[in-house]
Amino acid sequence: MRPFKNVIKALLAGFICFCCTSCIWDYDSADSRYLPLDDSEYPYAGIPRLVIETDDFTQIRNRENKIPSKLQVYGKDGPESEVLDLTVKGRGHSSFTMAKYSIKLKFSEKQSLFGMPADKEWDLISNQRDKSMLRNYITYQLAHILQDDYSPRVQFVEFYLNRRYMGVYLLAEHIKVAKHRVNIPKTDSSFLFEKTREADDDDILFQSHLDCIFNIKYPKDPTKESIDLLKTHVNEFEKRIENDSITLSDWIDIEDFVRYYWIQEFSKNIDGAFGRSIFITWRVGDIFRMGPVWDFDLAYGIGNDKMMSPCDWYVRKQGWYKHLFKSPVFKDRARKYWIANRERFEDLKDSINAPSALLEKAAKNEFKRWPTIRVDDQWPFVDSYKNYREAVDSLRVWIDQRVQWIDNNL
Repeated sequence: MRPFKNVIKALLAGFICFCCTSCIWDYDSADSRYLPLDDSEYPYAGIPRLVIETDDFTQIRNRENKIPSKLQVYGKDGPESEVLDLTVKGRGHSSFTMAKYSIKLKFSEKQSLFGMPADKEWDLISNQRDKSMLRNYITYQLAHILQDDYSPRVQFVEFYLNRRYMGVYLLAEHIKVAKHRVNIPKTDSSFLFEKTREADDDDILFQSHLDCIFNIKYPKDPTKESIDLLKTHVNEFEKRIENDSITLSDWIDIEDFVRYYWIQEFSKNIDGAFGRSIFITWRVGDIFRMGPVWDFDLAYGIGNDKMMSPCDWYVRKQGWYKHLFKSPVFKDRARKYWIANRERFEDLKDSINAPSALLEKAAKNEFKRWPTIRVDDQWPFVDSYKNYREAVDSLRVWIDQRVQWIDNNL
């Protein structure tokens, strides 16, 4: 990305400033160097802005059609990138049905955005269920602090689509096999696969011995032999943990599984209880590894009455973990991991301070565009707050209570 500060003076004829607080960057439509941005109603709030225009202003109606588009990054004083070519489409499952939906980006060439390693594929996460807008962000930071091999790098942005303000989004690295993302060998015997519930048209699915639905994310076009290889190995593992006839270290990276477990259990993530967005890697001759972590907008007290409570165990009663916790070895390792890393989980409530302060101005724009802060009478808006600070404080209190409950019930 190249800063354009040296051309700002030359652009003054192309926009009108109002009281120096908001601007209409209405460049000549024939000038392909710029995308228009009208921020008179939603002024700059201290975080970058992504401006996207689809060809002929085509609406994003599904998760299949890739729509040719243009993207430009804006800062406080104007454009901070060239106009970039990409395609966009909808992303997510239940979240895509919401008014503020998430979007998948794929550039024609690899792009480094906000200092993150260059790649073609990125996700714009709407976080509309999460009124703090922080749950995904703090969880990816927690995974990094706990020394996970990879956790998605992210950047808060305000997003404009086809000259309409869409709100505060989290730009995130798309989960994929790549050098700077899920770094496993690119062979037909190396796998990145996901426990899921719903399927897209191009998903490659198989059902396991324990009735888990897995989607193979890599290889992208696996042969039947590769699919059978993975399915056979998963089935054999599930039979062994079901019958408690297994030496765990021969099959899984125990430390990796325990770390992943605690991130999901601590946050009480609805999807994390072997529902969906559960990523696993394996290659022939090696062991299963969990991760990366993904999708925490239904965590930390968002959900039904049971999920809102900071009490009770949740993830250890589900999926593979239900069987792993029958092993004294795994149970002991999980207990020791919490004791050794408890302070890192507890510190999460203080790590909220900096990003919430960063988002305070943007939150005014967000809840002006999407007035959900007080809404609690329909799914997924199950909590109500007077203002953004109260939403953040509620998250902080929940984390503190969750730590205390785990301490008392370990």
